[in-house]
Amino acid sequence: MLTLTDNATAIVTTLVNRQSDAVDAGLRIHTAAAEEPDGASRFSVLVAEHPEPQDQVLELAGARVFLEEAAAIALDDKVLDAGVDDQGAVSFAVLPQVA
Repeated sequence: MLTLTDNATAIVTTLVNRQSDAVDAGLRIHTAAAEEPDGASRFSVLVAEHPEPQDQVLELAGARVFLEEAAAIALDDKVLDAGVDDQGAVSFAVLPQVA
């Protein structure tokens, strides 16, 4: 199952709280149409007011993440990390889980 770093948890919570007042809101991760040159999946994120019917819902330390079905499969053994640059832009990174 996808896990989140402490940074990702804090950033997801902040993003969702700033962009939605909905009680069930969360960050939705879904696969993008294009793939990387090596065939790896690309992902898009957005703040959603609620999960889609087929989404896997993760609740981690107050952060809600909705994973579209294909994204849930692709990210099953990964860690989501996040950071904010000097201009306030958020970036996410997908890392392998350490056993």
